[in-house]
Amino acid sequence: MNDKIAELIKAYEKQVLGQKENVRLMLSSILVGGHVLLEGVPGTGKTQMVRTLAGLLGGEFKRIQFTPDLLPSDITGSMIYNMKSGSFETLKGPVFTNVLLADEINRTPAKTQAALLEAMEEKQLTIQGDTYTLPDPFFVVATQNPVEFEGTYPLPEAQQDRFLFKLHIDFPKFEEEVDVLKQTLARKEERKDSNPSLDMDTFLQISREISQTTIQDEVYEYIMTIVRKTRETEAVQHGASTRAGIAMAKAAKAWAYLDSRNYVTPDDVKAVAMPALRHRILLSPHMELEGATHDQIIQELVGSVPVPR
Repeated sequence: MNDKIAELIKAYEKQVLGQKENVRLMLSSILVGGHVLLEGVPGTGKTQMVRTLAGLLGGEFKRIQFTPDLLPSDITGSMIYNMKSGSFETLKGPVFTNVLLADEINRTPAKTQAALLEAMEEKQLTIQGDTYTLPDPFFVVATQNPVEFEGTYPLPEAQQDRFLFKLHIDFPKFEEEVDVLKQTLARKEERKDSNPSLDMDTFLQISREISQTTIQDEVYEYIMTIVRKTRETEAVQHGASTRAGIAMAKAAKAWAYLDSRNYVTPDDVKAVAMPALRHRILLSPHMELEGATHDQIIQELVGSVPVPR
């Protein structure tokens, strides 16, 4: 693992307490060009987690607060008439950044949610017929409240599939929560600033190194066997697509890199399987009635697949 990445992880874990695994999953996602969906009740530090990562990466950070009246052009941008020059000019929206925080994305209607689709998948978008390339890297982290909360719009399956991971943000342990209080209420001069640990050139170099991480055929087959299991079990009404397998392979490469290896093992696949699959499967109605969760089903499925040696 690159020394700069090790330094970044150390600084990240020091500022975002009680989320060690999620911190590494967030970093794994951005390193392979993926996006993350964060779910948790208000007040669990979702916004702080994203803002801190952007600061440590040294990239440009923008935040969009999604509301019921937000329009697609508020995200992508629009054409405006410049009276001085007598011509139309493109006013780029907040999506033109390195790290974009889409805060409470499920509080806005589907039409506005869909405005992010082209940007997330193609790393480009169209404004009044003209296509614009987004900065590299371009990383979207969308936060959402649990669907049981009033005033939420469930994300369409097609949009959920654009996210590499869906991470659950829970309350930290008691001791960690006490430390959060101390850190938050510390005097301003005593707080640790999110000084950049990387520059963009170093970040892109690391991304290229991760792409060279080796995956043996047996591990590829292991990944696809897990994906196909989600389509064959009666516990799942709609299983994961081939894109889920691609996501698992990319994420496993990053996870291996963060573990200072240039090859992927089945344990790397297991580490990323749950966050990569939980938003890509739909449980059967009878399983939901029995109180089963996505994570429980995925854990059982992964455990039923023989591990290659």
